[in-house]
Amino acid sequence: MISEINVQLIKSQSGLIGFASLIFQKKIYLSGIGIYQKLNGLGYRLTYPQKSNFTLFHPINRKMSDLIEEAVFEKLNDVMKKVNENDRYNKTKYTTSRL
Repeated sequence: MISEINVQLIKSQSGLIGFASLIFQKKIYLSGIGIYQKLNGLGYRLTYPQKSNFTLFHPINRKMSDLIEEAVFEKLNDVMKKVNENDRYNKTKYTTSRL
């Protein structure tokens, strides 16, 4: 159902740590999904792109929201593990705790 998930990390800005894109049912490409660290620092949340005051797309039910979150957070976990493994100076540590 959800494939080709891509996560691009950025320098954190007000909790925004990156963006995700994905393909849904091999028919539509969705991008610009914001990945934010929760205010309490435990876990992440997703936001969907907007133009002015209009949301461009978003899940319309909890089941779809959960599917997207699960796919994106799994990919985020993989990306963060790779970043931490490749940080030879131990300067950056990303965590993937999710409550």
